[in-house]
Amino acid sequence: MLSVLIAAAVRLLLVALFLPFSALDKVLNFRAAMAQAEGAVKQPVIAMGLIAGGFGIEVFMSLAILIGLADRLAALVLAGYCIITAVLWKRFWTTPDFRLRGASQGREVFWDFLKNLSVAGGFLLLAFGTGASGVSSFLADPLASSHPYAVSAP
Repeated sequence: MLSVLIAAAVRLLLVALFLPFSALDKVLNFRAAMAQAEGAVKQPVIAMGLIAGGFGIEVFMSLAILIGLADRLAALVLAGYCIITAVLWKRFWTTPDFRLRGASQGREVFWDFLKNLSVAGGFLLLAFGTGASGVSSFLADPLASSHPYAVSAP
């Protein structure tokens, strides 16, 4: 029983950023989300589509990871989402004051960029495991579950 609780807690820690927090933030602060999305794309309809798509990814992929349903594919989708959001919204290279020493808004954005990539790495570990055989296993059956709550007999 303890192993199941730990497995659930680890998965909850991995997705907590998205479900409930980021998804809820998109609802509660929709105007701010639109302003941020319009920073990447100027057309409001496309910006709204990005927000809706992001909301769906955050909710449904997080739930899939939590319950273990096609969780490896869901983890791959969330990894891609983290990388895409890093490139679209954590663009430290566009800040005029990026430097490694001293005060710099660009450096703060750089850390956020790296955090997005690190979270993507965590999701990729869930999708593929820690070795090359995990990649082969995923490619053979991308919709398979990792069966996170199965307990084998000692």
